[in-house]
Amino acid sequence: MRSIQADMSSFRDQLQSGSIQEAYRALLGYMTDLRTHFSKKYPKYSITGLYQGYLDMSYFALVPPAFKRRRLKIAIVFNYSAFRFEAWLSGANRQVLDKYWDLVKDARWPEYRLVQPEVWADSIVEYDLASNPDFANAQALTALIEKKVAKFTNDMDRFLARH
Repeated sequence: MRSIQADMSSFRDQLQSGSIQEAYRALLGYMTDLRTHFSKKYPKYSITGLYQGYLDMSYFALVPPAFKRRRLKIAIVFNYSAFRFEAWLSGANRQVLDKYWDLVKDARWPEYRLVQPEVWADSIVEYDLASNPDFANAQALTALIEKKVAKFTNDMDRFLARH
């Protein structure tokens, strides 16, 4: 087992190169721009602030009008360990997560992951938006993410409307 002091020493060494700070700033800048893009493109959606996280995930959430009454949201997440953008169907609290997990548990979506309750963080269903994203082409990355978020949102909305 590693010690906190060994981890801090490694962290300091990595920070001294300066690339971690630059990459982190670029990632958060991109996510801020992505959030702004969604707020302009979807003015009827409620959009949360950007949660920067602890180098585990950074995210903001979209709340389409049809999801609001259900207390559901679509989180746009950068998952640091997987190094990818993901969309998560999420809820306002554990009771909402429980209720909607029971509703979707038997759904068969080959491209979506149903998150099991024992490993819940904040999601019920997850969808990969962009693995190993190319930040050098932010416009194409944003277009890809927007297209996949629209598909995920529409699929979840259609499913919920039927149940």
